[in-house]
Amino acid sequence: MAFIQKKERSKERFSLLLLDLEEYYFEQHSAHHVTSNITAQKRPIRGSLKICSKSLIFEPEPVAEPILKIPLRDCSKIEAIEESAQNPFNEINFSGLLVVCRQVYFIKEDNIVAPYKIERGERAFIFQLEVSSKTEDVAQTLLQLHRASCLDKLGDQTAMIAANLQSRLARTSFDKNSFQSVSEKPHMECEAEMVNPLVTNPGHVCITDENLYFQPLCGYPEPVVQIKLHSVRRIYKRRHGLRPLGLEVFCTENDLCSDIYLKFYKTSERDELYYYIATFLENHMVEHTAESYMLQWQRGHISNYQYLLHLNNLADRSCNDLSQYPVFPWVIADYNSAELDLMNPDTFRDLSKPIGALNKERLERLLVRYRDMPEPKFMYGSHYSSPGYVLFYLVRVAPEHMLCLQNGRYDHADRMFNSIAETWKNCLEGATDFKELIPEFYGSDSSFLVNSLSLNLGKRQGGKMVGDVLLPPWASDADDFLQKCRKALESQYVSEHLHEWIDLIFGYKQKSSDAIAAHNVFHPLTYEGCMDCDSIEDTDQKIAMLTQILEFGQTPKQLFTTPHPQRITPKFQSMSRTPSQSASLNELSPAAVSEDSSFEDLTEESRKLAWNNICKLMIVSSHKIHKEAVTGIAVTRNGSSVFTTSQDSTLKMFSKEAGLLQRSMSFSNMALSSCLVLPDDTVVVCSSWDNNVYFYSIAYGRRQDTIMGHDDAISKICWCENQLYTASWDSTVKVWKCVPSDFSSNKRSQFELLAELEHDAGVNTINLNPAGTMLVSGSKEGIVSIWDATSFELLHQVICHSGKINAISFSPDSRHVLTAGEDRTLKVIDVQTGMLISSVVSEAQQRCFCWDGNTVLSGSQTGELLVWDLMSGKVTKKIPGHSGAVTAMWMNEQCSSIITGSEDKQIIFWKPQY
Repeated sequence: MAFIQKKERSKERFSLLLLDLEEYYFEQHSAHHVTSNITAQKRPIRGSLKICSKSLIFEPEPVAEPILKIPLRDCSKIEAIEESAQNPFNEINFSGLLVVCRQVYFIKEDNIVAPYKIERGERAFIFQLEVSSKTEDVAQTLLQLHRASCLDKLGDQTAMIAANLQSRLARTSFDKNSFQSVSEKPHMECEAEMVNPLVTNPGHVCITDENLYFQPLCGYPEPVVQIKLHSVRRIYKRRHGLRPLGLEVFCTENDLCSDIYLKFYKTSERDELYYYIATFLENHMVEHTAESYMLQWQRGHISNYQYLLHLNNLADRSCNDLSQYPVFPWVIADYNSAELDLMNPDTFRDLSKPIGALNKERLERLLVRYRDMPEPKFMYGSHYSSPGYVLFYLVRVAPEHMLCLQNGRYDHADRMFNSIAETWKNCLEGATDFKELIPEFYGSDSSFLVNSLSLNLGKRQGGKMVGDVLLPPWASDADDFLQKCRKALESQYVSEHLHEWIDLIFGYKQKSSDAIAAHNVFHPLTYEGCMDCDSIEDTDQKIAMLTQILEFGQTPKQLFTTPHPQRITPKFQSMSRTPSQSASLNELSPAAVSEDSSFEDLTEESRKLAWNNICKLMIVSSHKIHKEAVTGIAVTRNGSSVFTTSQDSTLKMFSKEAGLLQRSMSFSNMALSSCLVLPDDTVVVCSSWDNNVYFYSIAYGRRQDTIMGHDDAISKICWCENQLYTASWDSTVKVWKCVPSDFSSNKRSQFELLAELEHDAGVNTINLNPAGTMLVSGSKEGIVSIWDATSFELLHQVICHSGKINAISFSPDSRHVLTAGEDRTLKVIDVQTGMLISSVVSEAQQRCFCWDGNTVLSGSQTGELLVWDLMSGKVTKKIPGHSGAVTAMWMNEQCSSIITGSEDKQIIFWKPQY
């Protein structure tokens, strides 16, 4: 918690933590808050007016008055004004700054740290600068920053603010009057940012033959930071925001927190400063490597705690970067006993397994999902270390950091760090909780466990207020708890097994097949080198990607590529677990579905069995029922009637049991493009190239309704929860409200247009996820758009194919989208991030497909059915079928029956063989 103590040097109520994430503090002016609305005068309040890149902040001198934070994006007017009315400052007239806003934050009223109070509704504020001549300049600066905050695209906002920052840095330079000695010789000067948890502070760096200086642009929290070079003990290059731009300097050997962390704008400048300090200090310090620390640890020269701290430092972990905070293991597994027995192996957590693998039942569920997942696979949907997890533990001593991270709010009281035992239990059983610990659990400062600041952290269910952390029975108080945690970390058992945990976090089990075998696979974006930020040209996509990675958590830099040796502990007897105490990998594999399982059961197991045998598809029957290519297939829920559409403009009704064509309907003289059967099996909906949607009543045997909905051909339709989605070559997808019961009443219906989703090109295909909460569309120009089907907002847009998209579909778990394009590729998109994560090239176009999230059954331009393994990106089976391109495919819920349609005018019924 050294970073918290460091912040206490400043006695001001204002802190950079009051800014938004990625916001800069530019300048401040002494000012008076004259009035809070245009008409009502109140007593002027003296304070400091702070100009920030996304907000205007007024810090009043009286501590009873709240700090005002006005987001610039919420301002409707900013201007310099002059008034001739009498006022306390000038008997004739005065100039002021008028700010009219729709929302204002009230912070630290009576100097109490608490969730921000937000007042909405239009309000006017007038501030009078003590140097009135600066009023117009301040107004113009705020107007420029206001324009940046109101830009539609986040990338444009960031670029405009960055340009403003660089302009300010270019107009200023390091003030050499700040040198400690006039005899100092400057070596280099450049721009950089000082990094603290959740905040960065831009300014100028200067290094001389005696000192390293940093001068903040805004003069806050102090005019200059000075580091004596002869006091430096360690320096580390750092990744910051996934880029090699950071440099961290330590002036003590064992301190947890550094003396300064700098982020440079150019890697070359970072490296020059690093090598200058390293050369200067070559006679004063020894550069340690992971191997050198390992040797010290093996021989007992440094403790387990010290070794882990050094490994974290070498692996880019820093207390100044909450996205890469030092990570320490849970080592104790017993939080219920009255006494802590450190001689009993069962007291300890199994250090050979990651947190997510400690609970066998939970791991089995995770592995089932993992095996069905296309590449790139991951076992855990959250990380073991992230800013949110760090502040979860430290909220009682770092409340302002938590409020900064969560936009002025604490987490829900029941989700707070309330109990050691509850937290451990949730890490073992929670569906998405795999967090490890932080160094503070093995330190000497127990204040993070005690609500000594009397913070109002909320009320839990049952009415109890969140107070101190509830400790296990074996701890008499917070200090005793930490003392016993330290003792456990240095115990015989942990000393013998710590190398196993190091293999997982810093070593050879962190990546590749060893990670898979150890059940230690996290999302690919958490690993070093997962992406090249500079290669992403779209600034919005780059910022969104960086934000996700930094908030989700990052895996440490890999330090070892071979198994880590065990510590030499000759004075101890072995306390290793017996084989019965440590489950084998085979035990953790889900049981296979038995051969006599009923395939007809609508269960996940039956679907998996079907997909496992998808290569064994056999033709049941084939029928030539159309005069042109088949374009759509739909089947009633009882499976008795099959409906098909064709470019011959007809809708056919085929009896599966009798194997006979029962009806043929024609609605227009143009091709029908797709069809679906509504859930009650009474109505078939067809789309047509004549721009219309037709509703055919099965009971009455005639067309019952028509939607004349588009300006060009309708290419595909989908249905969910009384809503019809129609895609068209007129570059739109329309959403209509339709109630099925209206059709059975033999009356014409009124269709309500709920939304019109605009695209840049004709839409060739659409698909809904199983829950009906998301829609994905594919255009003629190869662009994939993912939409929120409840708010109709665009979530992601991905340039995916070089030609039109033939088919598109969500995976059963809605995590991914698979597309098949005219450019002969299959591509997988991550739904959460919008990232293109996999691309597979085929010999011919794939026109349609079904998939289970990992295996794909596709219909080829050649007439074959292809079975794909997306993990390997290869075709595992080619199944001969049609004599023309396969243009339509239907699969039942059990995956036990498949129907395909083709340009050869046939439909073929398929069934897997067991």
